[in-house]
Amino acid sequence: MISAAKFQEELELIIANALREDIGDGDHSSLACIPASARGKARLLVKDEGLLAGVDFARQVFEKVDPSMEMEVLMQDGSPVTYGDTAFYISGSSRNILQAERLVLNAMQRMSAIATKTSKYAKLLEGTGTKILDTRKTTPGIRALEKWAVKIGGGENHRFALYDMIMLKDNHIDFAGGITQAILQTKDYLKKHSKNLKIIVEARNLDEVSEILSSEGIYRILLDNFNYEDTRKAVELIAGRCQSESSGGINEKTLRKYAECGVDYISSGALTHSVSNMDFSLKAV
Repeated sequence: MISAAKFQEELELIIANALREDIGDGDHSSLACIPASARGKARLLVKDEGLLAGVDFARQVFEKVDPSMEMEVLMQDGSPVTYGDTAFYISGSSRNILQAERLVLNAMQRMSAIATKTSKYAKLLEGTGTKILDTRKTTPGIRALEKWAVKIGGGENHRFALYDMIMLKDNHIDFAGGITQAILQTKDYLKKHSKNLKIIVEARNLDEVSEILSSEGIYRILLDNFNYEDTRKAVELIAGRCQSESSGGINEKTLRKYAECGVDYISSGALTHSVSNMDFSLKAV
């Protein structure tokens, strides 16, 4: 995964771009009718049920818009929430509260939905030793927020992007001329460029699992669209020589069954690409 500093850089880029997109040359609605000297207070009203996420991000947004605004947090990220809860109060320039409002709401509604879904998946895996992973199937431009929400919900982050881990999937393997060739070329590339990146290789069947295992230095084998029986056999073949990961159409009904096959991880794009935003409002008080 990327460093904490790199992650923070991503967050700052998201905030800067979102404010540019939303405010442009000015929030003319607020500028037109609210005096520059006006001060106000608002609360983040929860109008849904689930797991709260994005409070710390909201703090960063408010600080970017106006460092003098004051935030009183009542509920932290990861807190269960229900309709009518107040997550925090924000006080300061009325104009600046309104400038930050939409970015805060959009982010928190999305992040909370992802955290809620991730928490549900994580609870289904309790007692199995298997952990839930996200994927790169994220909304373009706000990946850092969505992966942060997965962590808040009790999941783990897969690689952040193409640059922080090697993942040889079916197309890489086919374009490279086969599994062994792809692995050899990858190791040569990493050595030539002095890069220390973990290598994950996708397997489409048990024969490919065996071929991957014939190469040393593989961090994890991705078992793509395996059935339960073949997943169990693959775990037996791997026998702890590297990590195992199941993926491919796994849902709430099948999640625990795959975990009971003994895999270390299950990755699910649904954590980020198939959620409906929770409902929040920022209300003047």
